[in-house]
Amino acid sequence: MLDFRNPTNVHTPIGPYSHTAVVPSGTELIYLSAQLGIRPDGSTPTSIAEQADQVFANIVALLGAHGLEPSSIVKLLTFLVAGQNGQAVLDAKRKHLGTHRPAATAVYVPQLVDPKWLVEVEAIAARGCTRCATRGSDGPDGRVAPHDS
Repeated sequence: MLDFRNPTNVHTPIGPYSHTAVVPSGTELIYLSAQLGIRPDGSTPTSIAEQADQVFANIVALLGAHGLEPSSIVKLLTFLVAGQNGQAVLDAKRKHLGTHRPAATAVYVPQLVDPKWLVEVEAIAARGCTRCATRGSDGPDGRVAPHDS
């Protein structure tokens, strides 16, 4: 089982993420290339909200191709073009990942490879756990409260 922790001697996460993620020995890791807001037909919506929604839909589809659920995500890395609405990305993340809180990093960048792309997210997932979710409560050991996946 994946173990997400937020030790009490570090600040409470300021967003929907966990400070640490422990992947048990023998667990297979799946690395997803960074996803853009490109639809299956090759088109790219113009708004950050639509692109973010497509990014996370793509991630969920890639996980599904490996028989995995969003709760298998261990780490996310988000690149967001400066000046874009970060809340739109968080809303899309919440829509597709629910309350799952993997370890995460988000950075603002001046531009992605193509100027029409506004957000890009890569993910690392784990296979081999029976139910990849957090356990425990925010206590001295730093385990975070359970959440739905």
